[in-house]
Amino acid sequence: MRIAIFGVGGAGGYFAAQLVKAGKDVVFIARGEHLQAIRENGLCVSTPQGEMLVQPRIATDDPEQAGIVDSVILGVKAEHVCNVAQTLGPMLGTDSFVVPLQNGVEAAPSLSSVLGQKHVVAGLCGTVSFVTAPGHIRSLGDVNFIRFGELDNRASARTAALRRAFDDAGVNAEIPDNIHKALWEKFLIVVSVGGVAALAGQPIGVIREQQQSRRLLELCMREILTLAVARGIPLEDSIVASTMRLVDSLPAEGTASLQRDLAAGKPSELEAWNGAVVRLAGASGVSVPVNEHIYRSLLPQEHNARNATKA
Repeated sequence: MRIAIFGVGGAGGYFAAQLVKAGKDVVFIARGEHLQAIRENGLCVSTPQGEMLVQPRIATDDPEQAGIVDSVILGVKAEHVCNVAQTLGPMLGTDSFVVPLQNGVEAAPSLSSVLGQKHVVAGLCGTVSFVTAPGHIRSLGDVNFIRFGELDNRASARTAALRRAFDDAGVNAEIPDNIHKALWEKFLIVVSVGGVAALAGQPIGVIREQQQSRRLLELCMREILTLAVARGIPLEDSIVASTMRLVDSLPAEGTASLQRDLAAGKPSELEAWNGAVVRLAGASGVSVPVNEHIYRSLLPQEHNARNATKA
């Protein structure tokens, strides 16, 4: 199976390295100094088990140079999904498919609107991995997984083949019975923790120990649960309690990417997270006052970061 990793950042780079290490045919699509470093020296990934250095056969910023692939793993930020979708055509054959890994629930529909549903498989991943320097990625912890599935949840030969590729690479890969349920389960935790942490400006340990911020976190999750059910996603009522138990197991010093980006004055995924909750709730007739407060409170920081980027 021939695989392209479009966006060799933290998550994309970690999974790309594992696939190359296992001898898979993988194309890296990156840009700027990161791409140049990979071309010259390979991609170095530091993990708790040690370092690995991999050299892809092709590393490029031009999809036309990649050739036809069986699958594209899309690791760019949520805000870039639609623009990137316009460039994927040269890599897609009749049965090629794209797997978005963005934290959110809108990536697959956005891709489908550009590429058509036959070329899109829904997906998500879990990894604490980030770029530390051009050509270098650091991965923390042992929780590294990828989940994907056809939009109609049917079994397919192509998703089975991708799962085998990840299995061969030692990556925890799964095809859930309901990929949309899996997406919303992750959406519930990342949006709640990310939004509350960004609003409070505190690590997860502080947020979960303070009674009022812990309650805010639970209310945020409850709103997302209500929205999911209203949109036909079969989440169980117990998911809030189980997710809070997961939050209690996280490192106390941990921070969310949304929080880190805004604190650093960088554009974040606010629109794809709490912003998406507000938009989808409006379309579904659901009230989400906590998420709306978080979203509107963080918008000035988001706008400042985006204006600074354009300057």
